[in-house]
Parts: sequence; C-alpha cells; structure tokens
Amino acid sequence: MEYRIHPKTGDKISIIGLGTGPIFEAPEKEGVAALSYAYENGINYADFATAGAKTFTYAGKAFESVRKDMFYQVHFGADYETGEYGWTTDLETVKRQVDWQLKELRTDYIDYGFIHCLDELSDWEAYRKNGVLDYLLEMKKAGVVHHIGLSSHTPELINTILDSGLVEQLMFSINPGYDYQQGEFAKGSAGERMELYRRCETLGIGISVMKPYSGGQLLDEKTSPFGKALTKYQCIQYALDKPGVLTVLPGVRDLSDVKELLGFLDAAPEEKDYSVIGTFTPKDVTGTCVYCNHCRPCPVGLNIGLINKYYDLAVIGDSLARDHYEKLDKKASDCIACGHCDRRCPFKVAQSERMKDIAKYFGK
Repeated sequence: MEYRIHPKTGDKISIIGLGTGPIFEAPEKEGVAALSYAYENGINYADFATAGAKTFTYAGKAFESVRKDMFYQVHFGADYETGEYGWTTDLETVKRQVDWQLKELRTDYIDYGFIHCLDELSDWEAYRKNGVLDYLLEMKKAGVVHHIGLSSHTPELINTILDSGLVEQLMFSINPGYDYQQGEFAKGSAGERMELYRRCETLGIGISVMKPYSGGQLLDEKTSPFGKALTKYQCIQYALDKPGVLTVLPGVRDLSDVKELLGFLDAAPEEKDYSVIGTFTPKDVTGTCVYCNHCRPCPVGLNIGLINKYYDLAVIGDSLARDHYEKLDKKASDCIACGHCDRRCPFKVAQSERMKDIAKYFGK
C-alpha cells in the first residue's frame, strides 16, 4: 500500500480507501470478511456515507480490534432510520443517527466528522440555522470528532464554506466525466474544478474522492459520455494525480471487489495510463497540463508533471510549492527543448515553451 500524509492533521492515509455504499448488500459474513481483508492489505480509510444501515454493523465487527489504525469519515446529516440512506438537516435526527452510528461502529470517536452533502446555498443555511453545525463543533470541542470535513458536488459552494476556515477534509467527486462537464454531478467548469483542487492543496485541505467511476458510467462504452469505456485503474490514477487528493474511495460490494481494487497497486503503468481522455478533451481544457506524466520519460530526467504542479500552485500563492520545486533534482531550466514532451502530450500542452516560463518564474 502507498500512503499520503495529510498536510493539516498529519494522518498517514492509504491512497486506496473504502467507499462502503453497496457493501450492505453482501451477507454479513462476506461483508465483514471483505472489510477485514481490506485492512489486512493496508487500507486504513473508510467513508460511511453508505447506502444501507447494515454497513455500520459490518464495519464495527471488522474493525473494532484495529480501530486505532483506521480513519473514519462519518457524516452529520446521513440518516438511516429507515434502514436505507436518507439526508437530513434536522438536528434531533442527526443527534440520534450519530449516536447510533457510533454504537454500531463500536467506537467512541470520529476521525473526520463531515458536514454532509451540501450542494445548494440553502443547504448550508439550513445546516447552520437548524443547529447541526453547532452540534458538530460541540462534538469536536468534546474530542469526539477529531477533524471537520465537508462533502459536496458544487465548487462554488465549497469555496464559500472553505472561506469559513472550518474544514480540513473535502469529499468531492473527481473523474474525467464530471471534470469535463459530462454527468449528473458535473458542476463547475473544468477550470473551476481544477482551481478547487489547487486551492485545497494550497490550504492543506485533503481530498477524499467519491464517485471515481462516475457511478459506473465511465466503465461501459454504452453509458460513457465519451463513447469509450475507461478502466477502474485509469479512473483511480486520474483522481490520484489531482492536487490535494489523498485517497480514492471506490464503492465495494464484496471480497472480490476489494481484491480487484487492491490490484491497482501492482498494475503496470500502461494499465493506469488515462491519456486516451486527451482525444475527447473539451476546448477549455486543451493546452492545460493535468499532471498525467504521459510525456515521460524526459531525456534529461525532468518530472514534467510535478514541475507543472508546483508552478501552478506557486502562482496561486502556495508558499510551500516554491520550496518543493527548489528541492527537485532537475528543474525547468534543465530543459533542452527537444520537443519529446510536446509530441507526446495528449492535452496538446507546449511543454518545452512552458518550461521556459517556469524557469523564468522560479529564477532557475
């Protein structure tokens, strides 16, 4: 397993996490076995915006003895009183549900307590007016909640809530479909979405990725908005390459899903290469580096994707980005303008010219 360190919390988080949405459909024995297998193979992060109430029972049995080694996302606003997922901003319902979830999870604390699924400004207003936000803050003050997160599909609203300074973790849907304005939750332009990822990285806010396959649509050429299917591993790598992303949370149904998910770690680079999306990139994204590193290998050893990433972050005010850039063994000034990267870039970025601009910006 590979891990990324949360810039604000210091938590060491597995790049592959668990989206638990469909696991409740498995028989209990198989569901518990699947979750246990995930932990045994290095997965230490689980989201509990699940589709069914039984998920909490399964997770409680699977993780009780290793709870201190796991990180939980628990959502203040997810309602399971009917046995299935529901959404609420009613304070008393939220309180009952949080108590019940803690009991079923067999834990007395929550690593990341989430402001749950706000997509409209009216949702945010109701969340505060009804006292749910105050309750979440009280739970944090009491030490029950360690850190506060936010789940949303709407970049504009996310930026408004990030302005409050409350949030340390963001759960957001990242996949090529949504980023390129294709799909139900494709909110915000490609540029706005990328700016959100960069802002999170700059602020030290970690991103946990939901819906990496666009609800499965990207995996079937008949439903893919691009008329071509992508693989699960291409979608996972796409999300992991975005600034701010710490972990990707694909939904798992059973043990076979967990094993397939873990296969990503040993997959060959060509299995993760999503450069094919360059053939259907919208015009407002063409010419923009997405840090995919399809341009590699560079004859002089430049990590072109990382150089671009540090430059983009530095430009928007990330003070650490310059320090990271200066620690690179090879910098933009080492570019020999051979044009190899220009010819290979699926997004038609003039990388050799961009290296000149970056070298000038950093002074080296």
